[in-house]
Amino acid sequence: MERNEFPFSKENYILMAISVVLIILGFILMAGPATTDAGFEPDIFSTRRIVIAPFVCFIGFVSMMFAILYKKRG
Repeated sequence: MERNEFPFSKENYILMAISVVLIILGFILMAGPATTDAGFEPDIFSTRRIVIAPFVCFIGFVSMMFAILYKKRG
């Protein structure tokens, strides 16, 4: 490896940025009102918060691993 060569290429950083956006989007989808002592909030069991949001975060983390390991052919 040359002295001035970076470990990641431009494509790696773009893929990492997309992965970070997916992870943040997943956490935003999980956000919502919480159950308090004053009353029960049934929205904590919504499909968006217990199925879709964790799946989006998982895809974000998997794509981050891919972005780190990605090496341009050629």
